[in-house]
Amino acid sequence: MMNESERLNEYIRSVYPPNKALAALAAEREQWLAKPRGTLGRLEDLAIQLSSIQNRLRPGHENKLMVVCAGDHGVVEEGVSVYSKDVTYQQIVNFSQGGGCITVLSQNVGAKVVLLDVGVDHDLPAHPKIVAAKIARGTKNLAKGPAMTRDEAVASVVTGIETVLAEPQLDLVAAGEMGIGNTTPSSCIAAALAGLTPEEAAGRGAGLDDRQVRHKAEVIARSLEINKPDPSDPLDVLAKVGGLEIGAMAGVYIGGAIRRAGLIIDGFIAAAAAVLAEKLAPGVKSYMIAGHKSREKAHGALLGYLGLSPLLDLGMWLGEGSGAAVAMFICQCACEHFNKMKTLAEAAVTDVIDLDQILNGS
Repeated sequence: MMNESERLNEYIRSVYPPNKALAALAAEREQWLAKPRGTLGRLEDLAIQLSSIQNRLRPGHENKLMVVCAGDHGVVEEGVSVYSKDVTYQQIVNFSQGGGCITVLSQNVGAKVVLLDVGVDHDLPAHPKIVAAKIARGTKNLAKGPAMTRDEAVASVVTGIETVLAEPQLDLVAAGEMGIGNTTPSSCIAAALAGLTPEEAAGRGAGLDDRQVRHKAEVIARSLEINKPDPSDPLDVLAKVGGLEIGAMAGVYIGGAIRRAGLIIDGFIAAAAAVLAEKLAPGVKSYMIAGHKSREKAHGALLGYLGLSPLLDLGMWLGEGSGAAVAMFICQCACEHFNKMKTLAEAAVTDVIDLDQILNGS
């Protein structure tokens, strides 16, 4: 029987690249739809990408999954958040009752919500939406030593993968999060894996002022100095300066790629988890779609590191998966136009070539 490290390696070997040949077929269909070429902009590119990812000419959007990964953080005791860690538990209960932003937005776009407890420092009530997969009752204070053991880091990623693989059908997958203080470990991951300085990585989180942001950067710098995470070993980085829910989010992305689903990346914490996933399973980023650009200052740098361009820029910075949920509707529009529009031949349109030349200045 395989141990968790062996299972993780087996899962990573199960990620295959999107189908480039199918992307070419999708691009050919797109250019013959009954409209001037290119007039739907990124919706056209998105439909082609999803066709390639899902390995079918007509991409789907009906089966949407939002996995909200939850965990607490010992580094909160350093004063890096304006909220106490009790809010993590309180918000997960709120989510389970349908009262959180992520549950409202997910319901609006028809996404199933799974609340994955990998590290909340509280006993959550039994609820159909809550998956009890607690690995530890939060991480240790990463400003004083490793956040978790390597075994716990591996378990967090495997749990995220297996949560996704348990779903019967998937077209689009996103990872949300709830964990007070989790922008600090995300910043540490950004510094260790993407080369950002502590000052570049430290943002306002849930509402820090300038003095508090400077203190947060000092905590990040101290954490990196004390732990010395190895950038060539993403599991070492996760164990030393990461979070249980961040590891689970990386697992959600790997699991979604195994299932050939489009991966919608949310804000800063999600992007840090996406970088981690790409380091663990090189090539996973080809399944990723940046849902939006967060106001958290280092988010754009992480998207650039991954080579992703956000679909939306709405000034959002809540997290939870909220931006990804909104972007799921954009993906739905991309699929719908591609699947349901008629081609020129089907619509019996004969003059569109001249119109196309006029619109493109030919």
